[in-house]
Amino acid sequence: MSLLGAIEAGGTKFVCGIGQEDGTVVERISFPTTTPEETMAQVVDFFKGKNIAAIGAGSFGPIDPVKGSPTYGRITTTPKPYWSNFDMVGHLRSHFDLPIEFDTDVNGAALGEATWGAAQGLESCLYITVGTGIGAGAVVGGELIHGLSHPEMGHILVRRHPEDKFEGFCPYHGDCLEGLAAGPSLSKRWGVPGAELTPDHPAWAMEAYYLAQALMNYILILSPQKIVMGGGVMKQLQLFPLIHAELRKQLNGYVQVPAIMDDIENYIVPPQLGDNAGLCGALALAKKALAAG
Repeated sequence: MSLLGAIEAGGTKFVCGIGQEDGTVVERISFPTTTPEETMAQVVDFFKGKNIAAIGAGSFGPIDPVKGSPTYGRITTTPKPYWSNFDMVGHLRSHFDLPIEFDTDVNGAALGEATWGAAQGLESCLYITVGTGIGAGAVVGGELIHGLSHPEMGHILVRRHPEDKFEGFCPYHGDCLEGLAAGPSLSKRWGVPGAELTPDHPAWAMEAYYLAQALMNYILILSPQKIVMGGGVMKQLQLFPLIHAELRKQLNGYVQVPAIMDDIENYIVPPQLGDNAGLCGALALAKKALAAG
């Protein structure tokens, strides 16, 4: 069984790992995301001499994951200082003569959950992370969704909660989903970090109102067989029943399928891979690279 290299490239920290083709992580390391020069030097040092057969990288974005594009493999218009237009795949190829698969962190996590986690054995799933930002990746027909670029499902527009006066914090769209429901919106709206709010605080019903709207849109457009919700905000497990109830209310009986009508608790779930979702997603990308040669 070949060893695979995995890179979970986050805006705050990088997690690198060595794993097997069955998704088992055998070694991992993490370090802060600073400049590309400093951070990637640590990535290269970690993988040197490890006898890996392929590398998968799931990165914060926006990125260009479209093979054949002149900017394939680059982090593009990110607000993260120093990283805009950085050629991650090119940098890795300059050090490793190996198959490399590059995608968004959430697309990687979606593939990981489809390969080894909560959506294993299904043809489609959606993975959404709700943390410092909001992003989502989707597997449809066993393949990750790409088109002009990659999906940016965290920036869809949602209806405002009637009692919400917060203007939103997204630097591009103000009150898009990310602007109203990502982690920073909780502290900016309520004056304290979300982790310090009590489980019965009205913040969580408002959060569920926005997230359920997003899930309704994703269900109506993609019809995924499983929805996996991760990220720091979703560690507040009281959100899941609130989202389940709010989604049913918003759908209003329109989508009459047993997964939603009778078994929604097993349809919208936390990551089965837990905190390894991102790293295992990168492993799944590496496995894909190895299979493609």
